[in-house]
Amino acid sequence: MPSPSTAVKKEIEQLVKQLNDHSYRYYVLDAPVISDAEYDRLFRRLQDLEATHQYVLLDSPTQRVGGAALEKFDQIKHSIPMLSLKSVQQGSSPDTAYAGVRKFDEDTKRDLDRAEDIEYTVEPKYDGLAIELTYKKGILHRASTRGDGEIGEDVTQNIKTIKMIPLKIEGVSKIPDEIDIRGEAYVDVDEFVKANEERGAKGEALFANPRNAAAGSIRQLDSTITAKRKLYMVCYGVGLSKGIRFNSHVELMEWLSEARFPIPIILKSVVGVESVIKVIKKIEEKRERLSFEIDGAVIKVNDHGLRSRLKEGTQWPNWALAFKFPPRQAITIIRDIIPSVGRTGTITPVAIMDPVKIGGVVGGVTISRSTLHNWDEIARKDIRIGDTVIIERAGDVIPHVVEVKTDKRTGEERKFPPPKSCPICGSKVVRDEGEVAYRCVGLNCEAQALEKIRHYASRGAMDIEGLGEKNVQLLYEHKLIRHFTDIYELDKELLVNLPRFGDKSAQNLIEAINNSKQTTLARFIFALGILHVGEVTAKLIAKNYKSLEDLYQIKTDDIMKIKQIGRKIASSISQFFSEKDNLGALGKLIKLGIQIENPDYVAARIMKKGPFEGMTFVITGTLSSPRNVFDELIEKNGGRTAGSVSKKTSFVLAGSEAGSKLDKAKELGVKVINEEEFLKLVGGS
Repeated sequence: MPSPSTAVKKEIEQLVKQLNDHSYRYYVLDAPVISDAEYDRLFRRLQDLEATHQYVLLDSPTQRVGGAALEKFDQIKHSIPMLSLKSVQQGSSPDTAYAGVRKFDEDTKRDLDRAEDIEYTVEPKYDGLAIELTYKKGILHRASTRGDGEIGEDVTQNIKTIKMIPLKIEGVSKIPDEIDIRGEAYVDVDEFVKANEERGAKGEALFANPRNAAAGSIRQLDSTITAKRKLYMVCYGVGLSKGIRFNSHVELMEWLSEARFPIPIILKSVVGVESVIKVIKKIEEKRERLSFEIDGAVIKVNDHGLRSRLKEGTQWPNWALAFKFPPRQAITIIRDIIPSVGRTGTITPVAIMDPVKIGGVVGGVTISRSTLHNWDEIARKDIRIGDTVIIERAGDVIPHVVEVKTDKRTGEERKFPPPKSCPICGSKVVRDEGEVAYRCVGLNCEAQALEKIRHYASRGAMDIEGLGEKNVQLLYEHKLIRHFTDIYELDKELLVNLPRFGDKSAQNLIEAINNSKQTTLARFIFALGILHVGEVTAKLIAKNYKSLEDLYQIKTDDIMKIKQIGRKIASSISQFFSEKDNLGALGKLIKLGIQIENPDYVAARIMKKGPFEGMTFVITGTLSSPRNVFDELIEKNGGRTAGSVSKKTSFVLAGSEAGSKLDKAKELGVKVINEEEFLKLVGGS
């Protein structure tokens, strides 16, 4: 392939600089200046240019997406050992809380043989995984874990997925020949909760805490998995440094900040131990409001010249101290377990416990409830009513049970079995094969009401204009709707007295509700919010069953006769249409005026083969009409659409700004057509 032109190289270089600047603003400064859509457009343009001209810069953001899975991590010897920090715990009373800090100051003064106060820096102690970033000539060369301090693991591919870490040092006049920058990789509390929800849904063991989640994410052999996790990093130190020298910790932090590295959210330089203690107190006060976990504060001698006079131990440096806050753990007793129904029908066991305070001298929160996630987690930890347990709390999240103290059992503890019926509405509870979640299938379940009403009224379902999320919430709070059958009993007089509603807006909503009464079977089935049933599945059902009544009491095996529907989805449909309360709600909707047509139904024996019979299409890029228009044209002409390109793909329909799917089609030799060519195939429709 000929080398790219100067103009192409220049555009790629400009795009790399633009995108890296925007990532820095977004992930480090938290001050974006462009929309996500605009960033994605620039990113796709860069991908296309790199793929076409095979010109990729080392600091290109496209190198962050993750590479091929590794068989194992290579071992890396640190140029300078990554020592741990000597630590002291916060004392249990105000008098003893900071005794360890005062002793550290006394020992430091003694070792330096000085009486005057020392200048220290104080920063939060992030609770994550220690990482070393090695840069050579300003380019990220390697990333490694701390390991045993002497030897760590090469996690370069995974660390590159963290978008706040520069792939190239910029923004400073002095770039070292080689430098090892040290810091902590971490996840915020929201990502920790999300990761555990995903693992819980798959029946996998849960992460014990955010630190555990960060370590588990970084130590993935498949970096594409790491790329899906929202990881962060903070930089707070340096190991080997060639070609640059820092006289103090503050000077180092200023250089890191100018070089676009994320540094601690709090960094104070103070003189004297009592000033240090004041900063520690402020950090602990802010602990509850931070979106990530910290477990203490780190105190360092600021002056590097003074540091050099202090002895370097084999385990830790004598110029730094980690002050540890009390762990966010406590021991309590589970008095009861109750099932809680979520907005999608998932039933979660929740422990009711003796109230216990988690926190230290400054802060602290009293806890009396804890999620137990699911019944597989209960069985794995053997949690019982009456058990003495250790609970841990991360941020503002409801805590979870870390461990059962089985040695405290008396024999009177009771197991808590999964419910057979919904505790809210009494409907049947089901658990699909291969899943850990128990779900209520009740259409009128109040716990699910808001989510079901929003979905029912949404575009693609019943498409009731004016009944968006805010208005649904408003009507629900004023008890005008409790489930979606109530929508058709609203009248203008009920609406005009509500906030945000006037005469005109009330009339418009009533008209939109009345218009929605004329619908198709496919739209109506999708609107019902049946678990696992999306628009495509709803259309398949409508093609194979003439009326809604044909689905009443339908069996799983009958649904599975539709070749595109597997047992999991078929079972969900059967369960829904076998529930007595659901059938009652459907009957009420018909009485309220819902009229269902089914233009999609064509009996298999008279179905005509279309020009796309047996063909598979993949659609990518921007077209002149919404994508569902083209989906329907393809289906009406006997074809099907898929989400990814493979050798079995018949055509890729490519619009403007087509991305990676177009590249994949070219790589596999799949025929690519534009919109005009597509319309010719369907006779100019």
